[in-house]
Parts: sequence; C-alpha cells; structure tokens
Amino acid sequence: MISLATALQKFAENTHLLELEGNTKTSVPGVRFFRASKGSPRHPLVYQSGIIIVAQGHKIIHFPERQIQYGAGDYLVLGMPMPLECEAFSDNDLPIMGLSIDVNPALLHKLVSQMQLHHKYTQSDVCQDKSCIQAAKLGAALEQTLQRLTSALADPIEAEIFGQDIIKELIYRVLCGPQGHILFGLAQHDGHYARVARALNTMHANYANPITVEALAEDVNMSVSAFHRAFRQVTFESPLQYLKKVRLVKARDLITSRGSRANEAAFKVGYTSASQFSREFKRHFKQSPSEMSAQH
Repeated sequence: MISLATALQKFAENTHLLELEGNTKTSVPGVRFFRASKGSPRHPLVYQSGIIIVAQGHKIIHFPERQIQYGAGDYLVLGMPMPLECEAFSDNDLPIMGLSIDVNPALLHKLVSQMQLHHKYTQSDVCQDKSCIQAAKLGAALEQTLQRLTSALADPIEAEIFGQDIIKELIYRVLCGPQGHILFGLAQHDGHYARVARALNTMHANYANPITVEALAEDVNMSVSAFHRAFRQVTFESPLQYLKKVRLVKARDLITSRGSRANEAAFKVGYTSASQFSREFKRHFKQSPSEMSAQH
C-alpha cells in the first residue's frame, strides 16, 4: 500500500492543486485538502473543529506551559474551534500536506448511540483529565480508511457514491481510537465538554456583542465557578482570554483581507476602546494594526 503522502501527492496532481498555498474544499462535502510549499513561523490563528490529518511535514502548537508536535502519520481531533499559536515545518523540502474533516453532529450522535447499544463505548470511557488537544498516531484501520477517501476524492463519481460512507467509517475509527473521548464527550449533551462547546459556539456567533461569563454559564446551566474550571480544562484559557483572542484574529482578518482601518476593525469585533485594541493587538501579533496593514 502506498503512503498517505504519496496518495495525496497523486490527488494534488490529478486535481491541479500542485500550486495550492492554503486549503481548499474537495469533492466530498466537509473534507478539505491543505498544502503549503514551505513552513511558516509561529503565529496566532483559529483552528476550526474537526479531524486534522497530516500526511507530510510537521507542526508545533504552542501553549503557555507546553507544546504539542504532530507530523506525518499523526492526527488531531478538535471538538470546537480553538485560538492557537502554530508553527509549521517542511521536511526534506517537501510540501506540507494533509486533510481536515468536519464532524457532522447528527452523524456523530447516531454513531455514538449505535456504539453504546453494542457496549462498544460507554460514559466511563470519557476521562475528564484528558486534554482536548493531543496528537495521536494513525492506526492501520484508520490509515486504510484514509487511503480509500483519498482515492475517492480524485474521482467525482466515487466521491458522490462512496464519500459519505467513507466519512462515516472514518469517524467511527476515530471514536474507537485514543482521541475518541473528545468526540464522545461532544456527543454527551449534559457533559462538561459538550456544554463548553455550546458556549464556544455562542461566543463565535456573537463575539462582536457584549458577552459575560455569567451569561455563558447560565446559558449552559452551570455555576460560574464550574464553568470557569471546565472552560479552562478544554481550551487552556479563561473565557475572557479566549474571547479576546477570537476578537483579535477576526480584527486581523478585517485589516488584512478587507482593508479596514484599525478603529473600524476594533469596533466591529466588539472593542469599545480603540487604544486598548491597539495595545492588545500589538501584544498578540507582535505588530501594530498599521504595521500589519502596510504589509498587505
């Protein structure tokens, strides 16, 4: 069996994506292909939720107190969007390549329910002490599923006929693996992980509006202290730190992609003080809004 990197390289050749810098949708809904010809320095960004598979190259996610490195043959599972600082590296001058796969909530709940009926996975398997971000190695079964997915991506007919069935199998394989507790926790409506996920969805949808920790906690039926603990365990941030990072990343996108002025971007993402925004922007991105704007 050819390597996953070779399979993705052939996919890129067949779909004219050899010059891609970034990520793009594929013929299977919810599956994106990412590629970069070279590495990138450490920078803040928001990782979207889903399953992230690396076929070539490696990356480092930086946290205040630790780092996570993952590379070829590894995968991550994120149950919710996360503002992180990431550094990417090309190995042997080869492009960085991989796939990201959305997890449909309805499909996830159906799979978890079926697995529980067969006692394949139970509530006791969810460990509250496990980190929500850890790299895991692709097992043989999961790698074979990815090989079939990559093959289907290059053929529109196969993608339409088999695509969603392969995604279903892939999510099942992940549920059975070392990072399965993340998806399982997401499927448990009353669990802390799922409650934090609901709060994060609220924050991402309403980041430009006034948001209080008290209102978030009340919305997910948790005390403020319990919500704080659960939120930090899942995101490694306090709710207000997380919200600030989301707002700053959104403001950066407005400045670099839409040409917004700093004051305009600040107010659009929920800041009421332009000077506070400028200070926090420079602290986070190591550049002032005007310096970043001048580069674009």
